[in-house]
Amino acid sequence: MIATGNDEYSQSLAERIGQFIIDADANSARTMQKAIGPSEVGEPCERQLSYKVLDWPETNTDRDPIAAIIGTGFHLYMGEKFDARNEALGGSRYKVEARVTVRDSPIPTARLAGSADLYDRLIKANLDWKLVGTSSHDKYRRQGPGVKYRVQAHLYGLGQENAGEQVDRVVVVFIARYHQLKVHVWSEPYDRTVALNALARLDRIRDRVIELDPESNPERWSLIPIPDKPNCRFCPWLKPGSTDLSVGCPGATSTNAGASLEALIA
Repeated sequence: MIATGNDEYSQSLAERIGQFIIDADANSARTMQKAIGPSEVGEPCERQLSYKVLDWPETNTDRDPIAAIIGTGFHLYMGEKFDARNEALGGSRYKVEARVTVRDSPIPTARLAGSADLYDRLIKANLDWKLVGTSSHDKYRRQGPGVKYRVQAHLYGLGQENAGEQVDRVVVVFIARYHQLKVHVWSEPYDRTVALNALARLDRIRDRVIELDPESNPERWSLIPIPDKPNCRFCPWLKPGSTDLSVGCPGATSTNAGASLEALIA
């Protein structure tokens, strides 16, 4: 957090407001969520997912929440506007922030559900909003959504299909946090296989971490790989310089010995 003021009173007030924002986010439903959601299943890092499966204590707790808070506000805004559009159309073209079940299971940790941003019955497409920085917006425009967002899109497609909807396409809408409106849309035909392969991979990771039992055998954390180029910055279990993986992961310096996620979900 960076908090500044033009005098002592203003400086103190800035710090209090900043801390209020941090505390409010820490107690939000989004932050308190413990179960793995559709947005996490496609995470390329097997070790990060393993920590999540075991509900391991987080170490990277100083992450700045403002981007996520702004994103939540944007989702609320879009939901409100599409609800109003539905009402104006006098029908039910749009499903807005609908809770969908991607996979039900008698095993609690195998269940997967989430809130889908928007389903459009006219074009038979599920849309997901992503409010991103300008550099990320340009990257997604040039390189596509990446594996994690692509998997999430198809998982929500499966959730809509399970809810009885016909899904022809999945869509990710990237909107830049910028003084000028910049919208990039990525879409492709819905493919149930992408979702099922991602769920199968998650099951393999869950079974593997249970088999290794790193809670009782902390040295076995090193057997759980990370990708060749992990995106560690926002990982809840990042602990730079850590030599004890049961405490936290040092990130890109760790040994990697895993098959690529792209190969697993192709």
